[in-house]
Amino acid sequence: MDAVTTATETAYALEAFKAFGPVLAIKLYRIALEHPPAVPSLPCLDHEAMLHEGIAPHAAAYVQDSTSGHLHELVVIPAQRRIEVDVVSTWGEQSADSRIRLMAHLAQRFPGHKVRILRPLRWRGDKRVANACRAQVSLRDVLVGTDMPAIKASIDRLFTVGMLMEKESRVASWGVRTVTGPLLAAAGFVLFGALGYFVAELGESGVEALRYGIVAVLGAVFLYYGLKAVQLTGMSNRVWKRASEYNLILTERRRLSEGAKPERRAT
Repeated sequence: MDAVTTATETAYALEAFKAFGPVLAIKLYRIALEHPPAVPSLPCLDHEAMLHEGIAPHAAAYVQDSTSGHLHELVVIPAQRRIEVDVVSTWGEQSADSRIRLMAHLAQRFPGHKVRILRPLRWRGDKRVANACRAQVSLRDVLVGTDMPAIKASIDRLFTVGMLMEKESRVASWGVRTVTGPLLAAAGFVLFGALGYFVAELGESGVEALRYGIVAVLGAVFLYYGLKAVQLTGMSNRVWKRASEYNLILTERRRLSEGAKPERRAT
């Protein structure tokens, strides 16, 4: 699908979303709209930060249910004729009834598209990230809140939390690196030194089985703590990206509000 067709399909999807409720902000990944809506527009930070370019062009929109006022994030991927409903980014901002109405609306307006709900993944710590962000500032305040200085202060606190989480992930990573050497040295002594004294009691096969068992346990421990450090790093990065996204939305809201103010005539 060429760039013009992709932009046309995206513009149609955004208009269709408006029938469910107002579009409050949009995120674009490698899509240039000819007539973008007069709402905050920012790059899709989740994918722009990646070093590879295997992601299809797409657009995401924060939409507010006109019936209940609940918030949803919809991601449209024109080339794949797919729409994703991200419930992680709008955690705590929607109800099951509102989601049911949204799914019915999408089925009516996009009969040829595959609609999928993106649910939180435990191994990625999605709920922990969402709760950490919501504890400092809510998505609703960022999108429709009126006290701009207070919202900015809350976003700054979220930046601070993200930085501290990144520091904690470094501590975990360095902890794994620090204990790996001594544990491997101790394991080598036990495996090839101390266990040799029990050959008579356990037999050659018994000692070998015990050696393999210790190696397996140590490997599992190292793998767990290594993956835990990677998970903490990923979580801190997502908190940082969420804070950056909120900051960009707030900046765009200020710019749009200042541009909408009528100019004062000189007297």
